[in-house]
Amino acid sequence: MACLTDCLQRIRIVSLATNAPGPVAAARLCDFGADVVKVEPPLGDPLAHLGSGWYGELTAGMRVLTLDLKQAPERARLDQLLEDADLLLTASRPAALERLGLGWEVLHARFPSLCHAAIVGYPPPREDRAGHDLTYQAKCRTLSPPMMPRVLLADLAGAERAVSAALALLLARERGQGAGRVLVALSQAAEDFAATVRHGITTPGGILGGGLPNYSIYRTRSGFLAVAALEPHFFERLLGALGRTTATHEDLAEILLQRSAAEWENWALERDLPLAAIAEEEGEGESDGSVGADGTDRTGRLI
Repeated sequence: MACLTDCLQRIRIVSLATNAPGPVAAARLCDFGADVVKVEPPLGDPLAHLGSGWYGELTAGMRVLTLDLKQAPERARLDQLLEDADLLLTASRPAALERLGLGWEVLHARFPSLCHAAIVGYPPPREDRAGHDLTYQAKCRTLSPPMMPRVLLADLAGAERAVSAALALLLARERGQGAGRVLVALSQAAEDFAATVRHGITTPGGILGGGLPNYSIYRTRSGFLAVAALEPHFFERLLGALGRTTATHEDLAEILLQRSAAEWENWALERDLPLAAIAEEEGEGESDGSVGADGTDRTGRLI
C-alpha cells in the first residue's frame, strides 16, 4: 500500500510564501515527503509574530532560510536553490515577482524543469489587486457583521487549492507535458467553498442552517450540543432512543435541556449517533440560561 508521506520523496520545493496560505500549503507538501526550503525576508514571516505556535507547527520538518532578495548575492543564492528545485511556491502579487526577476517567462527560460504554483488574491486580470482573507470573505456572504470570521476560509481553501495545483503540475511534468505555472486565486477558492451559502443550504434556516430539527444546535443543561442526525436512519434511531416517533425543534430543545452536552455526547456514542458537545473556548464559563444576547430563541436552539 502506498504511503502518502513518501509520495513526494526526492521532490524539492522552494517556498517564498509568507502569511497563512503558502505556509499551510508548503507544510502539506512536506507531509507528503517533499524536501521543502522556506525562504523568508529579513523581517521573517509575519505569521511567526501573529501566531508563533501555528508557525512552529507549519515549519516543522522544513528548512527555513533568511534571504534579502533585493541584495544581489542573496538573490543569487535563491537561483542556486531553484536550479535543483522541482517547484516554486509563491504568495506575492505577480508585479512584485516581476520586479525580483521571478516572472514566469524569466523563470521558465532559466529553469525549464521548474514548476510554479503562484497564490494570488484574484484571478486574471485582477491578479495584482490587493486583498486578504477578510476582503475575500466579504464578497462571499460568509461573514456575520460585526463579528469577525472564526476560520480563515479563503486562506485555508486556497492552501488546499495550491497543493492540488502543485501536484497537478508535477504530474503533468512527469508525463512529459513540461513544467508549467498555475495561478491559485484565494478569492475564487473562497467563492467555491461558499457554494452552500450561495445556494441557501447553510444560510440561517436553510436545510443545513438550522432548518431541520435533526441537524441543528441546541442548548443543554450545561453547554451546547450539535445534533447531526441528518440521514433518515440516524434520525429514526435518535427518535427511538428518545422514545418518540416524531420531534420538532421545540420537542428536541425541551428534551435536551434535561442533561449536559457532555452527557448527551456519551449517550450518543453508546448508540452510534452523530451528536457532539460543542467545545468551549478556554476561560469561557457555563451559560446562565439567559436568552437573546447569546443568539438563541425561546426553544434554546441557535437562530
